This record gives sequence, structure tokens and C-alpha cells, in this order.
Amino acid sequence: MTKLWKKYILWFAQEHVDFRVAEFESIVKLFGLQFRNLSEHRLKPFWLVEFPNDETAHQYASRSIALRSIIELYSHAHTFPEFHKQLQNHVHLHQGALKEFFKANSFKVTVETYNKHFSQREKVEKIETMDYLPIEGAVNLKNPQVEWWYLEFWGLDPTAVPAEPEDILFGRMLVHGQRHLIKQLSLKQRKFIGNTSMDAQLSLLMANQALVRDGDLVFDPFVGTGSLLVSAAKFGGYVLGADIDFMMVHARCRPSRITQKVRDKDESIRANLQQYGCANRYMDVLVADFSNPLWHRRITFDSIITDPPYGIREATEKVETKVNPKDNTRTADMAHYPSTSHYALHHLYADLLEFGATHLKLGGRLVCWLPFHREDYNETIIPQHTHLRLVANSEQPLAGNTARRLLTYEKHMEYIKEEKLNENSNDTQLTTAVSQNFRERYFNTNGEIESRQERRMRKAALREQGRLEMEMRGKLPSDGRAKKCDLNKARFN
Repeated sequence: MTKLWKKYILWFAQEHVDFRVAEFESIVKLFGLQFRNLSEHRLKPFWLVEFPNDETAHQYASRSIALRSIIELYSHAHTFPEFHKQLQNHVHLHQGALKEFFKANSFKVTVETYNKHFSQREKVEKIETMDYLPIEGAVNLKNPQVEWWYLEFWGLDPTAVPAEPEDILFGRMLVHGQRHLIKQLSLKQRKFIGNTSMDAQLSLLMANQALVRDGDLVFDPFVGTGSLLVSAAKFGGYVLGADIDFMMVHARCRPSRITQKVRDKDESIRANLQQYGCANRYMDVLVADFSNPLWHRRITFDSIITDPPYGIREATEKVETKVNPKDNTRTADMAHYPSTSHYALHHLYADLLEFGATHLKLGGRLVCWLPFHREDYNETIIPQHTHLRLVANSEQPLAGNTARRLLTYEKHMEYIKEEKLNENSNDTQLTTAVSQNFRERYFNTNGEIESRQERRMRKAALREQGRLEMEMRGKLPSDGRAKKCDLNKARFN
């Protein structure tokens, strides 16, 4: 049977390269596809694979975000003589199957080179070297019936371009990937966004790695503005979210667009899904504290996709009862605003994995981000749980020396409470040592870790030093903070 398989070129966008393999393996599992690798280098934009038929290739392309297009491979070689020999042999051996494409009414030949630029004249010369192809139709550059693609790969390093191309390929364009969704779901045109709204491309990749199918129940426990819900709903999932931030969930927080002074009245997470035609997939969003369990044990989700707060742009908070030495003067009809405290990252991720182990269906996936400092990274800092298996781990660099990893867990055994992870295990301790100081280290990348009080004292000392230097130069320093306080007092007097 495998002798009848066809060879294809998977042409990927050279963006978020580390996520490629994880998305490919997820889509293969989602549809139960069969394939065989013909090339092992996963950093190249061109992969060579074998699928049983064109339908399999179309299925993969129907979900892939990293994929630009799939091209049916006719010839692949490392030298020009070998390339032309293989192409001529392929045309001769399959002339019956290729006859309908060569005799199409219109066609277009496109020359694409990676890591090397060629002029239009040079591209035409490359096309003319394949004048032995029995193409009979008319040239149509705008809307051709058949598209032929000639590809050259000149390495990955732009500072060390080889004298000859490493790979030369030719084939027929079969199908394009789903990269049009990146522009369609772009945050630039979205109704309701915030400071931490997830980029459309990454949210779509997360939905793919979560194996979101039509009719799945998808939950985001740190929903924010609902960016991950939009992508999950676009792939057919019914979406549900929760967040501790009342103002964010109700779209009453400060606008994040610099040109917007106040929120529009119709801004909401539901409005985002309505904007993309997914309103029928929206279930609800709740104001809830993730650290305090809310859900009944019988409730199960097909997927959990989330981006927990890191304490940088959004605070990591949980509801906590605080002892007040003053007399309680509250009455029953007064509104209650619960007190919040810091939600340490290592506690947050321990709760998140425990929640996933409890409420995911067997085989369901938890997809989440983990922030870290690059010099601290090793496999021991990755949170683990007895009932969840880590199936993917991809890195995205962030500002400075920080990065974050997209972790994909799959529930591989039914949850038994007695087998809950010991919170004093080595994994928990190592995660604690690295994660709990992420915010402090983020703002102190060039020095030792310092507390907020130490930072305030250091900055106050620097201001005092600057004031003394100005006095020595004969300048009168102005106390901007005092002026601001005076202005604020004047507003209420």
C-alpha cells in the first residue's frame, strides 16, 4: 500500500519555528492521519513527507496555521543536472496522471528562493531550463487553473550563503494552509482587547495543540479578554471562561488602545465572538477565583487552554480573608469587595495541573504558558502531575533574557484523589525556586534580585543624589511629586 503513497512539500512560514513540530503532530493525531518523513531537518521551511493521498494532505492543510501551502513533489535534488534528470523521469513515468494538468487551459510558474535573491530575468531563465515540460495552456498570472512551483533553498544563515543551493524542488501547488485566519482574527480590528490579549497566530496554534474539534467544550480559567476563546470557537468549540478581574470580564477596565479614552458600551467577550461569526459557540464567562474550587467534580472539559498572568502586565491575585483589627461596621445591605493577595506562580501552576487532572476528559489536553529566565531553564522547572503527560514543549523568546514555553499536557489516566502529587516533591520545590521570583527578576535583569522596598529605597537615593548634584551646579531642583500632590489636593478643595 505504501508504494502508492505520494510525495509532498510542506512549505512552512519561517515564524515561530519551534512550534512547528508540535502543531504537526497534534493535527496528525486530531485527524488520525498517516504519514512518513522524508527529511529530518525541522528548521528548514520545506519539509518532504509522504501521505497516502491528496485527501490526507487537504485534511492537514485545513487546520495548520504554521503551513503556507502543500506542493505535490515532482523532483527534488541537490544539483541541477540531477534535478532535471529526476523531473524528466517523473514526467515520463506519470504522463498519464499528469496529462490533465499539462493540458490545462491556463497555468503559472512561480520561482521561489529562500535566503537568496534573484532578479526577474534570472527567474525567467530558470523557468526556461524546464522547456521540456509538455505544458500546453496559456499563461495566466492572476487566476491560473494550475500553478507550478520551482523552489530553491540556500541555507538558513544569511551571512553564509553557499555557492550552490542545498535543495532544488519542483511540483504542483495543491492547497494552502490557514494563515489567512491570522489576519482575519487580528487584534488590530478586534472589538475588545486588553494589555495581555493573545496574538491571533499563537492563540490559533494553542487551539490546534489542544485538539479542539467541532462540538468540544473548551475552558479558559484566566480568560482576560477572551482571545483564546475566539480561536477555539473558530475551530468549532463551545467556549467557557472565568477570571478574577470583574472589570476585565465586564469590559469596564481602562482601554489599551492609545487612541481610545473610554470603553465602548458594546465591548465584551461575546462581542468578539459575534464579530467573527462564532456567537453560537459562546456559553458564558464568570467572575471567579481560580484558587478557590468552583466546579463540581462531574463537570469535564475536552480542552483547557489558558495564559495565566505572570505578574508583569496583569497582577497574579487570589481572594484571601484578611484579619482587620478594627471593629466591623458593615451592614447586610452594603456591597462586599473581597480582599485579594499575591498568587505565587508555583501555587498557580500546581492548582492548574490539579484542575486539569480533575476536570479534563481522558485524552483531553491542557495547553498553557510558563514564563522563565533563560539562564534558569532546565527540564526540572517544568510542572509535572501524575495524571498528565507532557506531550509538547515549545519556546517563544520575550524581552531581555526572559522567555516563555507553551506546555501541552494530555490526561492519560483517570483522576484518583489519593494519588495527588505531593506538594513537597522535588518537582514542586524546583518550580518554586524558579517561578516565585519571576516578576522581581524581570525588572532586575542586570543585577541581584531586590524586593520592592529595596527598589524604592534605591531609586529614592538616586533621586537625592541627582538633587544634590543639581544644587552643586547652581540649579534649583523642582519637586515634581510635591507639585502633583498639591494639584490633586486643589481639585478637592
